[in-house]
Amino acid sequence: MRIEYLGIEGINGPLIFIETPKEISYNEQVELILKSGEHRLGNVISVTEKITTIQVYEGTEGINIKDTKVILKGKPITLKLSEDMLGRIFDGTGKPIDDFGLLNSSIEREINGSPINPVSRTYPRNFIETGISSIDGLITLIRGQKLPIFSGSGINHNELTERIIRNASIKDSSKFAIVFGLMGAEFEVAQFFKKSFKESGVLSKVVMFQNLSNDPTIERILTPKVALTCAEYLAFDLGYQVLVVLSDMTSYAESLREISTLKGEIPSRKGYPGYLYSDFASIYERAGMIEGLEGSITELPILTMPNDDISHPIPDLTGYITEGQIVLGREMFQKGINPPINILDSLSRLMKDAITDEHNKISSQLFSSYSKVQDVRALAKVLGENDLSEIDKKYLVFGNEFENKFINQSKFERRTLEETLLLAKEILKVLPESELDRI
Repeated sequence: MRIEYLGIEGINGPLIFIETPKEISYNEQVELILKSGEHRLGNVISVTEKITTIQVYEGTEGINIKDTKVILKGKPITLKLSEDMLGRIFDGTGKPIDDFGLLNSSIEREINGSPINPVSRTYPRNFIETGISSIDGLITLIRGQKLPIFSGSGINHNELTERIIRNASIKDSSKFAIVFGLMGAEFEVAQFFKKSFKESGVLSKVVMFQNLSNDPTIERILTPKVALTCAEYLAFDLGYQVLVVLSDMTSYAESLREISTLKGEIPSRKGYPGYLYSDFASIYERAGMIEGLEGSITELPILTMPNDDISHPIPDLTGYITEGQIVLGREMFQKGINPPINILDSLSRLMKDAITDEHNKISSQLFSSYSKVQDVRALAKVLGENDLSEIDKKYLVFGNEFENKFINQSKFERRTLEETLLLAKEILKVLPESELDRI
């Protein structure tokens, strides 16, 4: 039932307060109409006997307590959906911002969605090719998987994100789409992505939702939910294989912490709310494949680790929910290796069931040999390279070849999986056959 109020009780940051009406529900959609005629979106986040708390996604700046009209819609926040969203750019709440007008569609879905029922899930057995050797060869992205990228402040994860979106492809279906949710980004970063998508021609298969750093922080709470609602429609209604890229989940978590503080909730680790884990899970668990349906949703959340601390609550909780991680290393970044992926800290738990036996053996051998390189480099710092054994010296050569030729890859170089595996075999030839115990 639609309820209208004139005037509000108070404002605190992005929150407003009204007297609790007789009929109201948690998470109910709210529309605010300012004296100027401006419309803003919000939803109910707390209901007590006397006071109802509403979070306003476009912020509360300019809201007048006496003259603001509050309309309770009697339903949750929804998003209009259409296949025409492909090639379009929207703000963090789902409103078009690309000058192509409003979306003409009668289909609307609630943005909160729900995790896929484990009983109806199909086990992922196909991969998405990114064109990047270190990912395709060693941390393969499996269709229906949740595989986050852990970065650090100042490391070029935006460039890696752009390369993945530009190069990602699948071989057994023509219906492939990418949903990109950008949260808390600088204006220049958003322009970088949009310019790249247009120039490379991939924009036609991308749906982009952007929330900039100067947009209201509260809007970031909506962005991943809106992006995933769009992805679910494309995947499970239209049969698309959808890759969802969410960057940066740290900005999302910071918004959750801000709202939690304003609500007066008891903080947990590092001041984040105690429900951070379940909130992340409600986003990550919307990825997967459903039995009987053609489409799939693969999630690639990107987050920056404060102070490069992988035990920080954001990467730590993400790691518990997802099926592996791609870790960008500061040491690799400082060496000028691009993408600066720290192979030994990275893992794709589902890749073993979706790749060939040959691929599995080559990958295992590369991991094994490169881990020995770290031991040899540590020994060389103590003894000096001249006092190393001949085999140890070959491991040093292999390590340099592996980093500079296999992991390092120029920005516009796209390697097929076959090219990646051939390159890996060539580099492994540096080592004597006696050391190749996995192939």
